[in-house]
Amino acid sequence: MNNFKYYAPTEVIFGRDVENEVGSELIKSEATKVLVHYGGQSAIKSGLLERVKKSIEETDIEYVMLGGVVPNPRLSKVREGIEICKEEEVDFVLAVGGGSVLDSAKAIAYGAVYSGDIWDFYDGKEQITSALPHGNIITLAATGSETSSSSVITNEETGDKVGVNTEYGRPEFTLMNPELTYTLPPYQTACGIVDIIMHTFERYFSPGGVNDMTDEIAEAVIRNTKRYGTIAMENPDDYDARSELLWSGSLSHINLTGLGRVGDWASHRLEHELSGMFDVAHGAGLSAIWGAWARYTYEEAPERFIRMGENAWGLDLKELDKKEAVETMINTVVEYFKTLGMPESTTELLGRSLTEEEILKLADNASKAGNKTLGSFKVINREDMINIFRMSV
Repeated sequence: MNNFKYYAPTEVIFGRDVENEVGSELIKSEATKVLVHYGGQSAIKSGLLERVKKSIEETDIEYVMLGGVVPNPRLSKVREGIEICKEEEVDFVLAVGGGSVLDSAKAIAYGAVYSGDIWDFYDGKEQITSALPHGNIITLAATGSETSSSSVITNEETGDKVGVNTEYGRPEFTLMNPELTYTLPPYQTACGIVDIIMHTFERYFSPGGVNDMTDEIAEAVIRNTKRYGTIAMENPDDYDARSELLWSGSLSHINLTGLGRVGDWASHRLEHELSGMFDVAHGAGLSAIWGAWARYTYEEAPERFIRMGENAWGLDLKELDKKEAVETMINTVVEYFKTLGMPESTTELLGRSLTEEEILKLADNASKAGNKTLGSFKVINREDMINIFRMSV
């Protein structure tokens, strides 16, 4: 097991109606003026925003509103939020929505206390050294952003989709009511299930020696997500299934499933290029690329795939040789994603095949024109990336 530090400061308030406690949580955070950041009409139509405003209005805390966050959250919306925070002297950012809203809110929190352009942080020109305090009410089991240190933003001017990780990204609190996920479209629920599994895979398929406790946690998250993901797709109003998915989403990205290991994240980075170029849903993009990545890299440590297949997916692989065992495991995962309505290839994702020009452009972007490698399970260069994108078609 590698050396590690573990830090998870976010207070989790979980259960029915907990969104009504947001006012008291803001008091505890010593907020005086809050930016309430949200997505589209669903938070309005469901009555969630009205309940949030009512809870805040029962305090002496002021608030301003900013909606309009879309999937693959946009840099322009972040800049708009930063300007509002500075003009209104906001001292707390509250996200109400799914992972895209939370990622946008985190970026606003970074930029509100920075004199330069927020993209400096995502472009790697500057390091984040402070942020406004922030919290959230999560409405989607997927990204784990409600408790994680990460934020991913898309620069719509350049097509770049980039993530940053910083401890300043840790929310002060998250309010998690599984009932708020009932009305999600099946496609969004399915994308979330894939994202939870992939956040766990990215940490599990990594170099290193024995790390059984971390591996056991990761395998449990996968088993739980697969089981209750199927139930939630069949019965969206199943409180227990939605509860298990919501909590699994947080556990998958709070780094418990990767302690003592070095994460890979190549699949995520390759998908970021896909969704940056084509504006596809993140979970669907991961589903489309993972099979190709797995088949391209598995020879680095086939035993990791075999253990995952046996312990998390319930496969009996003992009578198979390594290649057959790994292929069985990969096919099982891909088939599960298909049962959710997720694509198994980039052709299925986009409705057409990637052109060779697009493949080269995707690889150039991911590799910074050949100057950057990705991954740790297998370190991949530009040529490897080209091969994986070709295999994904």
